[in-house]
Amino acid sequence: MYQCVKRAIDMMFALLLLIFASIPMLIVAIAIKLEDGGPVIYKSKRMGKGLKTFNTYKFRSMKTNREELHSKLSHEQMVTKVGRFIRKTSLDELPQLFNVLKGEMSFIGPRPWIPEYYEWFTEEQKKRVDVLPGISGLAQAKGRNGINIFKKIEYDLEYVEHMSLWMDIKCIYLTIVTVLKKDSAEISEQGIKQEIEELKHQELYTKVV
Repeated sequence: MYQCVKRAIDMMFALLLLIFASIPMLIVAIAIKLEDGGPVIYKSKRMGKGLKTFNTYKFRSMKTNREELHSKLSHEQMVTKVGRFIRKTSLDELPQLFNVLKGEMSFIGPRPWIPEYYEWFTEEQKKRVDVLPGISGLAQAKGRNGINIFKKIEYDLEYVEHMSLWMDIKCIYLTIVTVLKKDSAEISEQGIKQEIEELKHQELYTKVV
């Protein structure tokens, strides 16, 4: 029942936020374009509810020739000046309001991860896609990328099990606090590879831990 109510709330707030955020979004788009002339929006394939893939939208924060520069520069060096600012303030996430309107995402839910993660999930871990992925979620609110992959999944499953209006309000509050503290918001490509490796060998990892 709450999922239907949640969807209606998502639609209403997404429309309102797009109206109020239209000017800041335009300013960010212009700043990105002026810095290097590259595309404003970055699309990335992610896993959604029911293991259905979709493209998430974000303001581009990396240099346009990132693949060419990957072997020469660190992850941090590949981030543009504008990108560094919009990541710290989470403004790069604003285009995901369109994902919410399309019904691919919610404001609160487990973060959508790239499909490669799911190849190594246990049946229990796959329950994190029983609900719509979110722009933010319990794992994001409790530490973003400052916690390990298994703790992230633990928080995601906790959210799925206890999803409610109160839980969403709690996540929104904690997310605001986390953003203001400027805790780690992004994960590097190397970090993603490391998390996938940990999932591949999670039986060994859990024994060690």
